[in-house]
Amino acid sequence: MSVNYIADQTFDKQDFTLRPVPKAEYEGCSFISCNFSNSDLSGVKFLDCSFTSCNLSLASLIKTVFSDVSFKDCKMLGLRFENCNDFGLAFSFDNCKLDHCSFYKLKLKKTTFKNAQLHEVDFSECDLSSSDFQNCDLLQSTFDKTILEKADFRSAYNYSIDPDNNRLKKAKFSKSGLAGLLHKYDLQISE
Repeated sequence: MSVNYIADQTFDKQDFTLRPVPKAEYEGCSFISCNFSNSDLSGVKFLDCSFTSCNLSLASLIKTVFSDVSFKDCKMLGLRFENCNDFGLAFSFDNCKLDHCSFYKLKLKKTTFKNAQLHEVDFSECDLSSSDFQNCDLLQSTFDKTILEKADFRSAYNYSIDPDNNRLKKAKFSKSGLAGLLHKYDLQISE
């Protein structure tokens, strides 16, 4: 086994802004209250890992592998997820702040975004089929030629999605959220 393989370890309160993240394959590892802001995570592999209360803002993700990774209570501003290695790309977000992130052209079927703040996020040309946006704030996020078939927006809010420019077959919306589908018409909708 290679020296660059780290399994089942917990990293608690590590500040990776002071020393770089070792280039390795991390499997089954937990990262708790770690600071990765502005770090270079390029080429690092995270398999079946969890990040809790971490700051990953503006980290470089070139060819980074996230396979079955969960993020909870994390600050993740300005991340360019489209630079990740897309083979096996799978993650979930719970109570994370993902403002100004980009998921451009990624296949993210069945991705869970729960209680997330997603302001000005780029979902252009993504495949978000069967994804769940549970109680998410999507203020000024971009959906352009995005596949949203069977996606669940019933408890999401502040979104603006053009039904003519996105695939929405069998997507779920609440009555109160229908205004987000009519935004381009500049209608005044009242209760």
